[in-house]
Amino acid sequence: MATIKIKQVRSAIKRPARQKATLQALGFRRLNQVIEKEATPQILGMIKKVEHMVEVVG
Repeated sequence: MATIKIKQVRSAIKRPARQKATLQALGFRRLNQVIEKEATPQILGMIKKVEHMVEVVG
């Protein structure tokens, strides 16, 4: 499958625990970190849940 790059652009401070857990499950550890993931339906669903805190890069 295709890969996508995701960047965390907003902090998880004062966010619900489920959103924090989703960011952690995606692999984010710090702000402005870019990670590369396979574009599976599961990953795309996780991105949709926290789309206000991340952006897809390239």
